Amino acid sequence: MSMSKLPQISSKKLIRRLLKAGFQYAPVKGKGSHTALVRYDDNRPYLVIIPHRDPIPKGTLLSIIKQSGLSKEKFLGLL
Repeated sequence: MSMSKLPQISSKKLIRRLLKAGFQYAPVKGKGSHTALVRYDDNRPYLVIIPHRDPIPKGTLLSIIKQSGLSKEKFLGLL
């Protein structure tokens, strides 16, 4: 997937979509400018760290897609 086909998305919208896809808030380890979400699939944790930036940079969004363990098509279907 090329980065030019990725949509611009805010961190709040991305967090809402990932929560609907089965992710949960990871335990909070303090204040900061990022949100951690985790999803377990076959006892394997998938941890994604989402920066509070609007819009999320395309390279960062591509990295979040890879870390989520979801296919690119399924991930983009959430948006």
